[in-house]
Amino acid sequence: MKPKKYQCQFFLSLTPDLRKYIRSKLKGHRVSISEEILSLDKLHPDTEVLGTFVDSKIDKKVFEKLKKLKLIITLSTGFDHIDLQTAKKKKVTVCNVPTYGENTVAEYAIGMMLALSRKFFQSVKRVKQEGIYDYHGLRGFDLAGKTIGVIGTGNIGQHVVKMLHGFDVKIIAYDVFKNQNLIDNYGVEYMPLNKLFSLSDIITLHVPLLDSTRYMINKKSIKKMKKGVYIINTARGGLIDSEALLYGLQQGMVAGAGLDVLDDEDLLEDTLKILCAECNPQNTRKSLMNSLLIDHPNTIVTPHNAFNSNEAVKRIIDTSVDNVRQFALGKVQNKVN
Repeated sequence: MKPKKYQCQFFLSLTPDLRKYIRSKLKGHRVSISEEILSLDKLHPDTEVLGTFVDSKIDKKVFEKLKKLKLIITLSTGFDHIDLQTAKKKKVTVCNVPTYGENTVAEYAIGMMLALSRKFFQSVKRVKQEGIYDYHGLRGFDLAGKTIGVIGTGNIGQHVVKMLHGFDVKIIAYDVFKNQNLIDNYGVEYMPLNKLFSLSDIITLHVPLLDSTRYMINKKSIKKMKKGVYIINTARGGLIDSEALLYGLQQGMVAGAGLDVLDDEDLLEDTLKILCAECNPQNTRKSLMNSLLIDHPNTIVTPHNAFNSNEAVKRIIDTSVDNVRQFALGKVQNKVN
């Protein structure tokens, strides 16, 4: 079958350096690449294939403008930034990158655990910014002997378990589906979520953002946690209620948090969203809570960077390009809707 040729438009704030590489892989297609986040005024009305990262929201307005749209490629595993209901209604196929950075994100989560446990951020800040070469007041703790609660043992969670196995920790987990391999080979003990909360010294989140998981870390759940718990989130910001986490930190229930994602983090990327007349006041509150979390002395906050290694980005591009090429051949792979 001869492949169809499409008008493709990519908004690649993620990978502007790979522009030539993408074009070489999509020869024959008409390819437009922007280094910016998607905006309505930059959309070409003839676009048939739209490629974006999670920082670009694809809502009803996008579908209304792109009458010829046939395929959306998200350069990510998560797809909560896409209006799937409208995509289905408009008969637009949505494809993702189901696996690309299992070890990449897992390494980052482990790095956050180590950074928090040994006060790495405060140590670097003291020497580099304050010019003080003194370890007093920077005593941390060993991971060895601690209980680590892994919520979600899918592709990334499995890698976290395997890496943690070398730290001489006790690993407990919660997932709808138990992984027998992790039980047999890594001594993982699955248990109800509330029990995991009460036993964990460190909790790390590795679940998708769904209606059932949104704000799974809230004031009620924090009150069930072991006092002095550390929370790591390299998954999705909406898993944690920022106001509840701030409450936990202020009350001493939570000793620290490593956050690579924040609830509605696009409000931080574009502050005009909270200043416009029609904005929901709730957005202003969320933005304030996020800012307070960033400024809290016991948090490490990074800008959604856990996925961002040379190797992982290359895998994202290769899978995304192949999604387009297979679609052009009449085949659909990695479909999420």
